Amino acid sequence: MQRAVQASPVVVPAPEGDGGHHRDGVPSTSLRIWSLAARPRTLTAAVAPVLVGTAAAAAYGAMRPLPALAALLAAVCIQIGTNFANDYHDFQRGADTHDRLGPRRVTQSGLVAPRTVRAAALCTFGIAFVIGIYLAWVGGWPILITGIASIIAGWAYTGGPWPFGYHGLGDVFVLVFFGLVATAGTTYVQMHAVPAASWIAAVPVGALATAILAVNNLRDIATDARAGKRTLAVRLGPNGTRAEYVLLLVVAFAAPFALLPFARPWVLLPLAAAPLAAAPLRLVFRCKGAELNAALGGTARLHLVYGVLLAAGLVL
Repeated sequence: MQRAVQASPVVVPAPEGDGGHHRDGVPSTSLRIWSLAARPRTLTAAVAPVLVGTAAAAAYGAMRPLPALAALLAAVCIQIGTNFANDYHDFQRGADTHDRLGPRRVTQSGLVAPRTVRAAALCTFGIAFVIGIYLAWVGGWPILITGIASIIAGWAYTGGPWPFGYHGLGDVFVLVFFGLVATAGTTYVQMHAVPAASWIAAVPVGALATAILAVNNLRDIATDARAGKRTLAVRLGPNGTRAEYVLLLVVAFAAPFALLPFARPWVLLPLAAAPLAAAPLRLVFRCKGAELNAALGGTARLHLVYGVLLAAGLVL
């Protein structure tokens, strides 16, 4: 995913002696620019569900390393492809401007030509599709349908005639595709079945991925509203979005108890990640605008650590 295309970004030469960065802090090398576009901090949304889905298969003695690895690569490709597509479409629709509060977007910044970012998104989705052919071969037609639907959804999040990210459905997209679909799909491709434990474990994984999006959209309420991007946060307002964030955390930390009828008490291990929720939760209630970038990073870390602990609990 990280090396989707060999493209030539449009880069302004860095001043001499700046250590490889523009004066505004943007990395000047091609690799760093594409890393910026890929948004590596968001990739926990792709990694965590595959870890948990594989652990669920392992708990039933059905783990298959090659399909698990392929599922991870495909999920990361879909995540990066979605990030590239968002970078392109948000610029084209006027949602990304100089007022942007989040991490710099390469299209809006002029670091990469729009057509190149669009090509990168399509190539990355293409790589995911190729990997998906192997996954469909080992997992059957349900995996093929799931993979195609995930790619289409990744593009349609901000692209197409009716981008659902602009109509308040982005949170549903993340919960479904980076929670239920990714986790259960990873389990299915390894054991050709999805036990109840996998479905239940998918819920907190999706909830925390959605919490990442909720913080992102809380930060961007003002700029999104001006651009006509009617995210759920814009519709709910700041207080409603904060309530959504709390609800998602509650769901995540309540879910392990629902796993107890299907597994040993080790599945309560994710509760140890609760202290990591304190800092981002405090920031969500006290801060606004660019100050919420720290909460975004904290929520992503919580998501990854929770996923690792849940995977370990399922295996144990």
